[in-house]
Amino acid sequence: MKATYQKYILDFKKPSGTSRGVLTQKETWFLILENNGKKGIGECGILRGLSVDDRPDYEDKLKWVCANILLGENAIWEALIEFPSIQFGVETAFQSLKSETPFLLFPSHFTSGQKSIPINGLVWMGSGLEMKQQIEEKLEQGFSCIKLKIGAIDFDKELQLLNYIRQNFSAKEIEIRVDANGAFNETEAFDKLGKLSEYQLHSIEQPIAKNHTDTMAVLCKTSKIDIALDEELIGVFLPQEKEALLLKIMPQYIILKPSFIGGFRGANEWIALAEKHNIKWWITSALESNIGLNAIAQYTFLKQNSMPQGLGTGGLFTNNFDCPLEVKNGQLFYNSILKWEVEIENFNI
Repeated sequence: MKATYQKYILDFKKPSGTSRGVLTQKETWFLILENNGKKGIGECGILRGLSVDDRPDYEDKLKWVCANILLGENAIWEALIEFPSIQFGVETAFQSLKSETPFLLFPSHFTSGQKSIPINGLVWMGSGLEMKQQIEEKLEQGFSCIKLKIGAIDFDKELQLLNYIRQNFSAKEIEIRVDANGAFNETEAFDKLGKLSEYQLHSIEQPIAKNHTDTMAVLCKTSKIDIALDEELIGVFLPQEKEALLLKIMPQYIILKPSFIGGFRGANEWIALAEKHNIKWWITSALESNIGLNAIAQYTFLKQNSMPQGLGTGGLFTNNFDCPLEVKNGQLFYNSILKWEVEIENFNI
């Protein structure tokens, strides 16, 4: 068996705003395995400035993986505890290699086209007009769950956007999630959550920055809006640390990005702990290409979580890979009639 890796830059179709800045490109890395003429591929979906493994030695670690690939999946995964995005790439590359075809990792009623996955429609930060246009597009596309990035424009304008939705759609008709990406400071968070609660929101992701666990615990206990932890989970590696975090904060939800939390094994650990303590969860992508998104979607379907998942990011890029994933009426489908077209060095089909 031999292993190689390659860097790939994804270009956004249009600048996408978050409270941490505007995204125009997304770096990713592919791990390619080859054995007896058969190939497998996994995506190491790093997000610079947010991933815990955004480190100067990232590429060195990929070189180490390739040089030591004969150690096997388990030994390599365990050696990569501080590199969760590479753990995800290793898991999916090995699964790809042993699968019947490189991209059919977990056959199911989803991959056969019989069932779909409900997803939320994502509205990026922008001017009030831009966000209103995005909201209207998502509603026209049949989404019944919309997620808005907030925290970058004037807060009153964001409230106006929420009011616009609620004037036209009840909470039963349209579920609204908001994601602050830690944008609120500790003193203003209580007041802002109170104002947001007037719009019958499903939840708010990460209202304050991670590592303010005392304040986050109080927010989760007192807020009229359910709170979901996202960035808070990043960099928490050991099972006992994960459980201690959940017990201290006791959020209503946690959000699982396999590229950020150690792949599917890491996600499984968080899910087991969440369910142990009656905390709900959903899964979302971390701006991977369709290669990583495909793996996450197939894994997600197996978990049989009926909530809308965060898997609608495949259409964001100009240079993504053609694949069977399709978004229709707020659902993610696997249309096996559509074919994969992946052309990167060492992996062309």
